[in-house]
Amino acid sequence: MLRNFGRQLASFGFVLALAGIVAASATAGASAQAIKTVAEEAILIEGSTGAVLFEKEADTQMPPSSMSKLMTVYLAFEKLKDGVITPQDEFEVSEPTYRKWRLQGSTMFLNAGDRVTVHDLLLGIIVQSGNDACVVLAESLAGSEEIFVEWMNAKAKELGMNNSHFTNVNGWPDEDHYMTARDLATLTQAMIANFPEYYPMFAERNFTYAGIPQSNRNPILYSMEEADGLKTGHTEAGGYGLTASAVKGGRRLILVLNGMSSEKVRARESERLLTFGFRNFDIYPLLKAGQVLDKANVWLGETDQVSLVIENDVTLSLSKQARRKMKAKVVYDGPIQAPIVKGQPIATLEITSSDMKTITLPLVAGENISELGGFSRLKAAFNYMLIGSSGQGDD
Repeated sequence: MLRNFGRQLASFGFVLALAGIVAASATAGASAQAIKTVAEEAILIEGSTGAVLFEKEADTQMPPSSMSKLMTVYLAFEKLKDGVITPQDEFEVSEPTYRKWRLQGSTMFLNAGDRVTVHDLLLGIIVQSGNDACVVLAESLAGSEEIFVEWMNAKAKELGMNNSHFTNVNGWPDEDHYMTARDLATLTQAMIANFPEYYPMFAERNFTYAGIPQSNRNPILYSMEEADGLKTGHTEAGGYGLTASAVKGGRRLILVLNGMSSEKVRARESERLLTFGFRNFDIYPLLKAGQVLDKANVWLGETDQVSLVIENDVTLSLSKQARRKMKAKVVYDGPIQAPIVKGQPIATLEITSSDMKTITLPLVAGENISELGGFSRLKAAFNYMLIGSSGQGDD
């Protein structure tokens, strides 16, 4: 049986995400995909819901370069939150680490024998992208870089980053070291949600160590007042990349781009895509947990109808231009056979729109309904055969 639910839902339209159920959604479709990017890999998501507003080759394994340092930072934040370390703890720079990384790529300019606080090492990674800082942090926390890398891969699996693999802690080029744009967005979403007390470090624009001042390479920190993170990356194989986030009007967007040809292009594309997301999409609370959406007919029950209830809050992240295209209907095979237990899945809510995969949500029984017995059962069955009612007789 199909039951239209257009009165409340028809005015909404495009990307669905379920608050409190999953951090995923349908892809935005034609309206969102109208924008293009020169980045080889890209994804733009709604931070609160995980709804995908735009993507391009988001599941392609790519060299993440220094953007993979976000996992190194994530694990350090986790140790801080768990009380294993404090920001004031000092770690010593070993001679081998100094010799290997003093001239290899981005550096914090650590010297052998330096005792550096966890706080400064984190800023050395976040602001200065120090390869040396990553290794010192990893060796001090895990005993060796190799063990820390094992932690990174384990954490990736735990977070659902199924297309990522780490071989080092700083993103140094290696054919077996890869991530995807979607996995970087997943990591960023977890970073922001799990470590609100430490995340503001990503907004720091400048940091000085050993008398050498360095500026944050994240271009949107300077071009967008709403921006508050996260991390750039660059290698010959991967091109120029950026994992970024910004908040405007209470909404957070997360953007990952990679494979661009220059710093200038990276800066332009990042600002353009974030602006596009804020301008063309919004989030809309749609349904509240426990809300009754319809009633279904009951066969041989003590009452002839049962409430159809949505179990969790539902929030839409959607294109403003497509709000009027969305349709929804309640679907069930009826009448529903009694007995029925409260919370029992008995129907679905289907939400559709052009260029969007159908979203199907379970609807459950809102109350217990016992089965009729004896003479009442026979009478209800006879009435149904005679007048086609749900078993009790309809007015």
